Amino acid sequence: MSKTLKWIFLIIVLLFLYLPILILAVFSFTDATNIGIIRNFSWRNYINLFMTEELRNMILSTLLLALIAATLATILGTLGAIGSFYSSKKMNRSISIMNQIPVINADVVTGFSIGILLVVVLGISKDSFFPLIAGHVTLCTPFVFLAVMPKLMQIDSGQYEAALDLGATPAKALKQIIIPQIKSGILSGFALAITLSLDDYFISTYTKPATFDTISTYVVNATKGSQTSTKTALWALSTMIFVVVLLIVLIMNIKTLRIENQKQIMLNEDQA
Repeated sequence: MSKTLKWIFLIIVLLFLYLPILILAVFSFTDATNIGIIRNFSWRNYINLFMTEELRNMILSTLLLALIAATLATILGTLGAIGSFYSSKKMNRSISIMNQIPVINADVVTGFSIGILLVVVLGISKDSFFPLIAGHVTLCTPFVFLAVMPKLMQIDSGQYEAALDLGATPAKALKQIIIPQIKSGILSGFALAITLSLDDYFISTYTKPATFDTISTYVVNATKGSQTSTKTALWALSTMIFVVVLLIVLIMNIKTLRIENQKQIMLNEDQA
């Protein structure tokens, strides 16, 4: 009975998470104008997605913004995690607490605060894209920090000091000793930063130029409009994003399993 209840609970959770996405994906391959009535199979939504210049430019601009913000956030988050890890316990704890504030804080507060500071107080124009990039970097950096820190805790902290004692410069020791061992955490943080940037709405709303739209802001504005072709094309966009994320997760997990299997095989060979 207990095992049956566990399976029922698991199925309910999976349906709650994925059924809306699956319904959206099904209707993206039809010529329906509203979700609820199944019509004929059609590639119309995907054709409109790539043939409409406005949608195409919006997608490319959002991806470019996500790559820039994720790259900067990965550099800052990784360096911050390394600096915190090799600091004193008091400093490490203080940095960790400060890092949790942007994570817990509401995005609307973060976006509004950055908009006031950079645009109103410092007078930086939104058309420069600096407030937008700064807002996304502020959003993503703490999560990169959280992704890298567990990997740092798994390595021997004395390896860095040993490399310095053997004559390596701090930069060389960091590059050859620390970075290779935390590479998986860095990649996870980078992937998470891209996802957060693509998904953000509130920070983008308060910091973006008036004529620029990310996927999230465009979707919200499009759902308020009356252009049916644009709305249904966004079904196709949502489906493609979900499929890409699913493939990335599968590839990363398969790669991790292969690495673990190779390590286990090498360990068994050494024991034999």
